[in-house]
Amino acid sequence: MKHENNSCLHSLRIGVLINPMAGLGGARALKGSDGLPSIVLSASESKAYQRSYETLKLLQSYAHALTFFCPSGLMGEDVLMACGFTPHVVCQMTQPTTANDTMFAAHALVTTGIDLLLFAGGDGTARDLCQAGLNLPVLGIPSGVKMHSGVFAINPESAAELIEKLLTGGGVVIEAAEVRDLDEVALQAGKVQPRFYGELNVPVDTRLVQQIKCASVESDELVQTEIAASVCECLEPDVLYLFGVGTTAAAIMRDLGYQHTLLGFDAVLNGELVGEDLDSDAVWTLVQQHPTRIILTATGGQGILIGRGNQQLTPEILRYVGREALWVVATPKKLKELAGRALRLDTGDAALNQQWRGLISVTTGYQQQQLYYVE
Repeated sequence: MKHENNSCLHSLRIGVLINPMAGLGGARALKGSDGLPSIVLSASESKAYQRSYETLKLLQSYAHALTFFCPSGLMGEDVLMACGFTPHVVCQMTQPTTANDTMFAAHALVTTGIDLLLFAGGDGTARDLCQAGLNLPVLGIPSGVKMHSGVFAINPESAAELIEKLLTGGGVVIEAAEVRDLDEVALQAGKVQPRFYGELNVPVDTRLVQQIKCASVESDELVQTEIAASVCECLEPDVLYLFGVGTTAAAIMRDLGYQHTLLGFDAVLNGELVGEDLDSDAVWTLVQQHPTRIILTATGGQGILIGRGNQQLTPEILRYVGREALWVVATPKKLKELAGRALRLDTGDAALNQQWRGLISVTTGYQQQQLYYVE
């Protein structure tokens, strides 16, 4: 990613803030990282560090126009140094990090007069920034387990592309976007119910920034029942079926006589439930033993197929089963709400995202399919 005339670039002061703990619960089939014990991490162990590196390395050719400010160590300095930048360290931080560290560092960055705060984390990190009372524009590199808020780029590459637009005077609009996170009390009662926590100002670009995740509405229930009937009729013997996150997958599981794990993966083989709330290791073990189909739906309003709440599907697993193993289900209403935007992949592997682009069949009703584009 390189602009044709770098001499015409605007200068940009960017604060970089990383929550090293973000996303650690995904592969472990946890519903978030908030409840994990604080631990000292290395760069290779931090998903947020790796995702930040993917964004920042794409900005290396713009180094002369970018000035970076950051906390020390794994909260920003380390990744900027690894990408060849010379950052200004505004505060010294030690591991393990906490939400209070995020808010403290955010306040320190604001005092430097940055134009944009680039942060890596999930909904919990966005909540911390809301609590810090930030008014300047922010942009999230999606690194959490669940990301319902409208403050995140689609993926690390999209974050870099949006910063490029700012550098080249692309006329990016800044608007307030909602910060949402799962209501833990509702989750304990068996309901997936995002809760509103506030707003942050973000650059607006529907191609590069994800929309607020929308819950399925009651009117979709009949269509989900029809989809479930269609899928159940087509299940094959000796094939392992992994049911991913979403109410449509839950409807299929109900048709099979099972209760689906909220925000998790369950496995069915020959009509029998052979795994519940599987983590990535358990999924990897099963897919090596059986031919596999993975039943997925896209996040409502966002259209993200892989990378939000289903990080149990690691790039290694996805490459092993292949694109043809994906069985996408969605109501016509959910697809219509995307307003023509493509379904999105954010697998954590940019090459895999690129390889799996293209049209895919989506089951949208009883013996009904639509072809829809994935990018």
